[in-house]
Amino acid sequence: MSTTTARPLSNSLTAGKLPKNSPLWLLLASWAVTGSFFVVLNVSGATDGFNFVGTLIFGAVLFCIAVYIFSRAVEGSRKATDRLVTALVTGAFIIALIPLISLVGTTVINGLPGALTPTFFTSSQRNVVGEGGGALHAVMGTLLITGTATLISVPIGLLAAIYLVEYGRGRLAKGITFFVDVMTGIPSIVAGLFAFALFALLFDDPGIRFGFGGAIALTVLMLPVVVRSSEEMLKLVPNELREAAYALGVPKWLTVLKVVLPTSIAGIVTGIMLSIARVIGETAPLLIIAGFTSSMNYDLFSERMMTLPVFVYTQYMNQGADFQAYVDRAWAGALTLIAIVMVLNGLARLIAKIFSPKFSR
Repeated sequence: MSTTTARPLSNSLTAGKLPKNSPLWLLLASWAVTGSFFVVLNVSGATDGFNFVGTLIFGAVLFCIAVYIFSRAVEGSRKATDRLVTALVTGAFIIALIPLISLVGTTVINGLPGALTPTFFTSSQRNVVGEGGGALHAVMGTLLITGTATLISVPIGLLAAIYLVEYGRGRLAKGITFFVDVMTGIPSIVAGLFAFALFALLFDDPGIRFGFGGAIALTVLMLPVVVRSSEEMLKLVPNELREAAYALGVPKWLTVLKVVLPTSIAGIVTGIMLSIARVIGETAPLLIIAGFTSSMNYDLFSERMMTLPVFVYTQYMNQGADFQAYVDRAWAGALTLIAIVMVLNGLARLIAKIFSPKFSR
């Protein structure tokens, strides 16, 4: 019966490999050194208070230098370069996460007290000039306008993507691709101005404001995202599947319906969900064509309709005497909007997993 014993530290170093937890200890040591440096500066009066951010940043830089030097001395230049690049990539990832974590954390801290009030999701702002009231009218307006825009843009965008991948050839396909690329870069306020000008001319009403106009503005923003994402997913379907269906005598339209779409449905649904999440937070186009109101409105074709982005904007910009109540409602509305986007992204991942061909086997 053989027994194994742990290798001592000296054996690990002479074997040409740093100990397993050495990067962690080097990182902690680097932060300790930089922290001590800033403590000395604070005690000497050179700085006003302990610089926590500087400790993290300069400690990370010192760690990159230290891990490269130690790894090069023990493991060689190739492994040292690998450890250095790994540290830089990890640092870049953490830096990219900092704004997101800060944004979500700030919104949750400031918005949760207002969102947990009994009336926030059960009442509107009608006849409310101070504390109280809620955002039910804004939540319903957001769901109605965004849902209508989805019902309009998804069929059109999906059919356009199918045409570009399966049927499109020549100048027409190139023209559609060009206009889709142009629409992708359209500023959101231009979409709102387009919808406003369109309905103002159709109804001869220069002051027209209604929810369906907001849905049309969001449709203009959603269409290129749906077309482009669906097109890329359809292109990923192997041509062998199409050729096998054609060899069995299946017509092209039925091949697209029964073979191509089921194979790519997971990616298509994910793209649609992401397009919804992209437009649900738009403020400028809805402020122009849908307007804002403090009352409930379930009719998309009549009168102004409030949405959550516009609700947040108006609560923050049009503060009354009790300004803190307006600011709290603005933060609560922002938190609600982020929660809706997170739910949509979660649904996209769930639907993609359910409809994925690997999952269905």
